[in-house]
Amino acid sequence: MFKDIKNDLAASVVVFFVALPLCLGIALASGAPLFSGIIAGIIGGIVVGIASGSALGVSGPAAGLAVIVFSAITTLGSWPAFLLAVVIAGFIQLVMGFAKAGFIAYFFPSSVIKGMLTGIGLLIILKQIPHALGYDKDMEGDLSFFQLDGENTFSSIASAFEVFSPGAVLIAVTSLIILILWDTVLIKKHKLFQLIQGPIVVVVLGIVMNIAYQNGILNFSLTADQVVSLPVPDSLAGFLSQFTFPDFSAISNIDVWKVACVMAIVASLETLLCVEATDKLDPSKRVTPTNRELKAQGLGNIVSGLIGGLPITQVIVRSSANIAFGGKTKLSAIFHGIFLLISVITISGLLNMIPLASLAAILIVVGYKLAKPALFKQMYTLGWEQFTPFIATVIGILITDLLIGISIGMFFGIFNTLYHSYNNSHYMHDIITSEEGHEIHTIVLAEEVSFFNKASILTTLNEIPNNAKVIIDCSHSKSIAHDVLEIILNFESNAKTKNITVEKIKFIEPIAI
Repeated sequence: MFKDIKNDLAASVVVFFVALPLCLGIALASGAPLFSGIIAGIIGGIVVGIASGSALGVSGPAAGLAVIVFSAITTLGSWPAFLLAVVIAGFIQLVMGFAKAGFIAYFFPSSVIKGMLTGIGLLIILKQIPHALGYDKDMEGDLSFFQLDGENTFSSIASAFEVFSPGAVLIAVTSLIILILWDTVLIKKHKLFQLIQGPIVVVVLGIVMNIAYQNGILNFSLTADQVVSLPVPDSLAGFLSQFTFPDFSAISNIDVWKVACVMAIVASLETLLCVEATDKLDPSKRVTPTNRELKAQGLGNIVSGLIGGLPITQVIVRSSANIAFGGKTKLSAIFHGIFLLISVITISGLLNMIPLASLAAILIVVGYKLAKPALFKQMYTLGWEQFTPFIATVIGILITDLLIGISIGMFFGIFNTLYHSYNNSHYMHDIITSEEGHEIHTIVLAEEVSFFNKASILTTLNEIPNNAKVIIDCSHSKSIAHDVLEIILNFESNAKTKNITVEKIKFIEPIAI
């Protein structure tokens, strides 16, 4: 594991800088204490990182749960009662892991997963443009089309261009130039540029430029909402007071259990989707054990809930940043959690000097690596059966949110499957004219004939002309749905009225009810 520590350490620093504002932004959107997001990030990095079987996945608080958390805190009436629901959700995930529910991940088509990655890549770029322009009304980590600030993804960009901040724009443009040069030119020139990641340089530069603004060296300025805003404890006691414990007296509250079940299901789905997506991005093409991942997430949520943290999932933004900047093993996820812990204890004031425009530039690069134009061409060349679910998922994510976008892509994927099944339930032999002048039609059923094939087979049977003979060959079929058997028997019963002769080969009579 430690042989790639050079890569993992550098990637973990980048993930740390990306995760920090996301943890705070998601906590803010959830209506929870800001420090609860940091706790979830720490636990997601260290506890889940150690327990997980994912080499490159990074866990922490997820934007997809923000609305659920906000509503749950209101419903339950107290933060400690909500924390109990997080703990229970963790135990439910543990049970799901031991029950081997992770197989659900394998039902998501590759085209949908690629669409998810591309959609999130485009969404990251669109969501970070306002931050790059200094318009920071929407919280970091918001991946929904309709934003909590009352705007949507596109109206927020339009507003940003109207009231942009020259200081933020200068930082963002400078940062993007450095990152592009680092990736395309400098990294090939000297080993030093391979050792030091471009995003680390960008963050340091952002702090230096912010200090220059504050001291009048550069005639620009940043407002409080244009920089990281981490809670700064004034003492060790102040730091420890930010940890909160669950209210176990609420264990009998049925609403606590309802919230726990919803969080467990949604968090597990988001995690399994992210696992599939992360494995697709992994250059080594390693496969994450999904049942172990559910157990790791369950353990993480139990610990997070016990000490005052938000619910945790594996998160694609952090995971893709980890991969994009050279992570090799789970050490990068663990290190990022350790850095979060150390930083909130020691250097909160310095971290609050980081401009969000610097982090926006880093995330825009991550978004581009997820949504390269070449991928659209590649998916198109694979044909409509692959391209339709892919583009539907992309559009769905852009105009709704992650889970609804995935659902839209799955709908198109299932439709394609049904259409394919409809067209491949059977095939017809050429018509043969018998000596008596009657047509003979032979229908050979497929190996697997499900109820999805009813319409196709019924259409074919109804097209058999009067005074013909039809041979229904079931010799190649291993399984024929009861619905289809009934259709064949009903056709045979009615065929006499059209003077149609029916011959069945190796037909298995359905069990009479």
